[in-house]
Amino acid sequence: MLKKQKEISPYIIILASFIIIILIGGFLLSLPIATENGQKTNLLEGMFTATSAVCVTGLTVNDVSKVYNLFGKTVIMILIQLGGIGIITFSAIVVMMISKKMGYFTKKLIQEDINANTTFEIQKFVKKVLITVFTIEIIGAAILFLKFIQIFDYKKAIYYSIFHSISAFCNAGFALFTNNLSDFKNSVIINTIIPLLIFFGGIGFAAILNIYQYFLKKDRRLTTTTRIAIKMSIFLIIFGTILTFILEYSNNKTLGTLPFFEKIGAAFFQSVTTRTAGFNTISIAELREPTVFLFVVLMFIGASPGSTGGGIKTTTVGLILFGIVTTIKNKEHLEYNKRRISWKIYNKAMVIVFISIMYVVVILFLLIWLEDIRVIELGFELVSAFGTVGLSRDLTPQLSDISKLLIMITMFVGRVGPLTIALALSKVKNSKGRYVYPKEDILIG
Repeated sequence: MLKKQKEISPYIIILASFIIIILIGGFLLSLPIATENGQKTNLLEGMFTATSAVCVTGLTVNDVSKVYNLFGKTVIMILIQLGGIGIITFSAIVVMMISKKMGYFTKKLIQEDINANTTFEIQKFVKKVLITVFTIEIIGAAILFLKFIQIFDYKKAIYYSIFHSISAFCNAGFALFTNNLSDFKNSVIINTIIPLLIFFGGIGFAAILNIYQYFLKKDRRLTTTTRIAIKMSIFLIIFGTILTFILEYSNNKTLGTLPFFEKIGAAFFQSVTTRTAGFNTISIAELREPTVFLFVVLMFIGASPGSTGGGIKTTTVGLILFGIVTTIKNKEHLEYNKRRISWKIYNKAMVIVFISIMYVVVILFLLIWLEDIRVIELGFELVSAFGTVGLSRDLTPQLSDISKLLIMITMFVGRVGPLTIALALSKVKNSKGRYVYPKEDILIG
């Protein structure tokens, strides 16, 4: 029995855990008890919403604020939290509470689920992750409450604060308003706290803990991963803000009618949410095409490793850029911040990018074949799903059932990771004792 357990790949168990939770959530959301009176959802719609919630995406085929009742919305919130923390990690927390022991196989599962560096002291790491997540979400909810209490009664304000804090930190993009957060483009609290929650959720658990320990002087230095994640995230936010501001400055359907400083605020908010979360305070459907293309690029890059966000990850892009510079300079070693980075990691980054591009290209081809819709519109929706962002040009509800299924699969691939799926489907052979072939160079470029 033990031998069979060891033969099961951790990647397969991670995939299975996501699928099981999606099926359970989809079934619950398709039941009449999850919807408001007079509202109906079929199984496909329930499964789509559950997939979007577990994969912390935010794409929907119906208006969550109107279709689902308190039970349905709570199911969505729980699915978001499970998807954000990691289902395996959450399960391990329950196991730790019961038995206080954890075997190597379970540690390996958690390591893959939250993208930790090592299985060493993984229990302490999981506890710190849990404390960090709930602390940040509680603080976020408390501040959001100051805004929502101005609109709703006491109980509803608490619920809305908790829901949107979890949705923002987990980079899900679900909002309990028909037009997302468009009515709050003038709110200082919403435009400050939501981006901060998104940033902390998207920077990665390991990075957050490393920064915290560094300021407490328990860690001597910020890790290379943390440094790259922070610098790339800040650069992309500033880059996205400036370009969005310039491109949409005179567009009266987005930023054009706003005062100067509100334009900057809205551009900043959208730059933060575009890479990972999917909230919006301006109309995504009315964006100019250059801005649409910019958002596609930002969504494809996504968040940082070990975070609640999707995409190919900031560190992947950063590492590839370092590799390009190293190759152009004809240097032997890949270096950053007085540290040498393994070329094996660089190769892994290249594989992630290549698989991701090929996946998006293939699915986009199928969508073009199935739908009579402009390529840029389909591409935006597809990359939004792949990056688990959730921004939409109001296209998802119009898609055929087959196309919706492709979008569901894409959200799943984007959340779990294309490389994880590839590793789960592949069989690693033992290379011990095998010979090595002679080396031969080939011409490229």
